[in-house]
Amino acid sequence: MNNFINQLPKAELHLHIEGTLEPELMFALAARNQIKLPYSSIEEVRNAYQFQNLQSFLDIYYAGAKVLIHEQDFYDLTWAYLQKAQTQNIRHTEIFFDPQTHTQRGITFKVVISGIRRALVDGQNKLNISSHLIMCFLRDLTAENALQTLEEALPYKHWLTAVGLDSGEAGNPPSKFREVYAKAREHGLLAVAHAGEEGPADYIWEALDQLQVLRIDHGVRCLEDPTLVIELAKRQIPLTICPLSNIKLCVFKSMELHPLKKMLEAGLCVMVNSDDPAYFGGHINENFLAAQKGLELTQQEIYQLAKNSFQATFLSMQQKAKFITELDEYYQTFILPADLYGNAVDTNVQDHAGLQKIPIIHS
Repeated sequence: MNNFINQLPKAELHLHIEGTLEPELMFALAARNQIKLPYSSIEEVRNAYQFQNLQSFLDIYYAGAKVLIHEQDFYDLTWAYLQKAQTQNIRHTEIFFDPQTHTQRGITFKVVISGIRRALVDGQNKLNISSHLIMCFLRDLTAENALQTLEEALPYKHWLTAVGLDSGEAGNPPSKFREVYAKAREHGLLAVAHAGEEGPADYIWEALDQLQVLRIDHGVRCLEDPTLVIELAKRQIPLTICPLSNIKLCVFKSMELHPLKKMLEAGLCVMVNSDDPAYFGGHINENFLAAQKGLELTQQEIYQLAKNSFQATFLSMQQKAKFITELDEYYQTFILPADLYGNAVDTNVQDHAGLQKIPIIHS
């Protein structure tokens, strides 16, 4: 199963680029930019990654981001993620970035987006990883601040695909940002939003109805509202699930209690992502492996999660079809006869390439 997951073609749709800042790069950038960190060693940084909730994580997350000063820093950060993504066979990624985290420190919007964008272009040309860029608003700041950030972004809107909403969810409902989302739509930007992680299921309704989002980031609390589950399944609204993040931030006590499998069985368009992998214990493959082990996911279920990831992208239908064909061809080299009956068989076998290939029945 490890080999199957590691080589599985996949898309990542819930990835905060600032959350990929590994301690080694943090220390390197701190030295380059002559910034004093509140930690004396890489080991001390990693030991600090014990979180009680979302806010306890954000406190460390924002402290680490202070080492990002120059355009080259943002390039190096993004390039390091893309190199890792290539090793995990991420074929397409849609990356979040938080400009307010940096502009509030006096870093210009141009510096932030130019470094990220340059790395993404190199990722396409040198690593064959396609990408989209999503600008997030920090929901614990004011709606006026979000509007100002949107204005700063407009000269670069041709580099952006969508806007998003992240940071502290409690007490910051999606409706607070209705105006800025409306203005973003006027400029041709699509919409996503974090909702239903630490906030209630009602926040998911608000994101759908008032922000008109096309994807929900997290959304794990949707199961608290059966009517919402029916609506999400009917409309096939994607939910970008981050299993290790949910455990690390104490949304669920253990992977065995995570609702990913139940959500998949309910017909929801869910997929696996890494959120902030430097802080939560792993990139996308580690999330797949932890979820597979904790929830006893079958190869067919893992295939469906990967297929959902491509279907939920903001790529064209032709581009989606290309990646799904690649996924299907890969899956045919691994599928076991017993999988036709929904059973997980011999999941520790590393290579099934010699078995008879079985046609995939498309849903």
